[in-house]
Amino acid sequence: MSQYFDSGDETLWNPSNGASRLFRRQVAVFEAELELSSGIGPMENDECQIDPDTFEVFVNALLAQRRRTSHAILLALSEGFTATVLALAERAGITVDWAQLESAPDGAPEATGMSAPTEGRARGTGLRERARELERHMAR
Repeated sequence: MSQYFDSGDETLWNPSNGASRLFRRQVAVFEAELELSSGIGPMENDECQIDPDTFEVFVNALLAQRRRTSHAILLALSEGFTATVLALAERAGITVDWAQLESAPDGAPEATGMSAPTEGRARGTGLRERARELERHMAR
C-alpha cells in the first residue's frame, strides 16, 4: 500500500504507508518549530495535496532556520527531513533560495557546545546532493 503527495494533478511522491506516516509526523514537528504551515494538506483516502505557494514559504523558512544554527545535533536531526522536503520542492517546481543556506550562519550559534563546522557552501552543497540522491529513490 502507498499514499500520494500531489500538487494539482501531478503526483510528486508515492511512498509506502510507513514512510508517509513518519514524514507527515515530522512535518508536524517542523511546522510547530517554525510556527508556519507547510502547505502539505491532510491525508485523505491515501492522498494529500501540497499547496505550492505555502510550501515554498515553508521550504525557504526551513533553510533559513538551518542557516541560523551551527549546532551539530540540531543539524543532524533535521538533515534527512530537510533533504526530503527539498526533493519534493524540486519536483513541485519550487524556487529554493540556496544562496541563503550557503552563506555563514547569522550571529551566534543557536546553542552552545556541539558546534558543527560553519562552512556554508559545504553545508549547502552537501544538503543539495543529499536531496538529489533521495529524489532518485522517491517513487512517483
